[in-house]
Amino acid sequence: MNRVNLAALFCVVPMCIAISAFVTRPDAVVAAEPPLETRPNIVWIIPDDMSANFSCYGETAIVTPNVDRLADEGVKFTRAFVTAPVCSTCRSAFITGMYQTSIGAHHHRSGRGAQKIALPANVKMVPKLFQDAGYHTSISGWPVNGKLGKTDYNFAWNPDVYDDNDWSSRAEGQPFFAQIQTQGGKLRGKDAKGWDKTAASAKAAYGLPTPIESVRLPPYYPDHPDIVRDWAAYLDSVRLTDMMVGEAIERLSAEGVLENTLVIFMTDHGISHARGKQFLYDEGIHVPLVIRGPGIEAGSVREDLVEHIDIAAVSLAAAGIEIPSNMQATNLLASDYKPRKAVFAARDRCDETVDHIRSVRTQDYKYVRNFLPQRPYLQPCAYKDAKAILIALRQWHGQGKLNEVQQLLFQKVRPKEELYDLVIDPYETNNLASDPDESATLKSMRGMLDQWMKTTGDQGRQPEPDSMYDSDMEVYLKSLRRKGTDSNLKEVEQNIALMKQWAADGK
Repeated sequence: MNRVNLAALFCVVPMCIAISAFVTRPDAVVAAEPPLETRPNIVWIIPDDMSANFSCYGETAIVTPNVDRLADEGVKFTRAFVTAPVCSTCRSAFITGMYQTSIGAHHHRSGRGAQKIALPANVKMVPKLFQDAGYHTSISGWPVNGKLGKTDYNFAWNPDVYDDNDWSSRAEGQPFFAQIQTQGGKLRGKDAKGWDKTAASAKAAYGLPTPIESVRLPPYYPDHPDIVRDWAAYLDSVRLTDMMVGEAIERLSAEGVLENTLVIFMTDHGISHARGKQFLYDEGIHVPLVIRGPGIEAGSVREDLVEHIDIAAVSLAAAGIEIPSNMQATNLLASDYKPRKAVFAARDRCDETVDHIRSVRTQDYKYVRNFLPQRPYLQPCAYKDAKAILIALRQWHGQGKLNEVQQLLFQKVRPKEELYDLVIDPYETNNLASDPDESATLKSMRGMLDQWMKTTGDQGRQPEPDSMYDSDMEVYLKSLRRKGTDSNLKEVEQNIALMKQWAADGK
């Protein structure tokens, strides 16, 4: 079934694709800067590892009154997507307003060793642009503890772009750009110890943890007791995150600055799960995005496609700061804003595990290209393989307890291309790439991705140099030796050797 004639919409020839979806925007220049003391404050609240499991987004197992209130008082974006489904690459992108693939920051935790990654000369970090405009800049966790909050950028950067870890140290009358980075889904940990701790925190805060019986898993996960418990703990982490959001908003209100503050709430990628974090299915890339502040129409809802890097342009424009003409982010709130026709995402190396996947998503379809199709979906990865949910999945797979959909993750090789009709298949389990009725859609989306990679200068088209991989792996291995985690150390060493062997074998 070919619901939308995408070939006609975007042109059959790739060069006809609406390049305005991902290049220079009409909002690139701000005519005049207002006086500094009248400009709004900008606050980003960004939890880790969390999908849009908030009640304002339709989650029914829990209630999230504080994020719901933000949505009621601002604008809620229902189709916001990250350009990278893992922390460091995602953060490298939104802090520059650039695709991580365009600035060489696409490999997770890269540039950490002797070999460094430098930003292109014409790219500045968002906090630096705010500093240059006279803003106080800060980044913290929550509650504020005297330390800088999570950065995790994949390029060399100067910590001086942050004045402090808290906006309270600003000069009188000085506007501030503050980031609050929180643990989010990481609160639940990796196993029963973390689940129990999160449940205890939820019980202390709300009187009762999320009931196990309220959990409804996506169809590609089995009702294994550990997976159900983990999901309940995840929902508790959402509730605790919502409480933190309420505390941050209350502080802004108590200080009398809330009504002159643009608050942006977003997560850095989806839930850390087998098919979520690190993958380009919607579980990994679809995130909440809520914006509240001066000039925002209360209770408005936007259903157009947006990318997480866009918060950079939104924030600069709100502060009256010129948006760099080369910035790939777009000001979603501009009066002349033209909605994106599609959003793009990329997954590359994550820790020791080498991969190369790209995707393009329209309102109705998702196209995924696997550049390493001879590798299994669940490649060895020490970080993910240590999670009880992955252990449970592998256990039931070995026992033959998974149904056909749940077995998808255990394919020993991948299709080169995947195509999903998101209207009838929102969980992305029925690959239509070989369906002749979808050939026009496949061709169109294939061309869209090719053009995006070319136009944005996707640096992932070339494999990561061995010297850079070795440089980063040495840092990783040293950290494991320092922690004394011998079992993890051995596992990572084995995985590194396997990655090199597969590369040598042409896989």
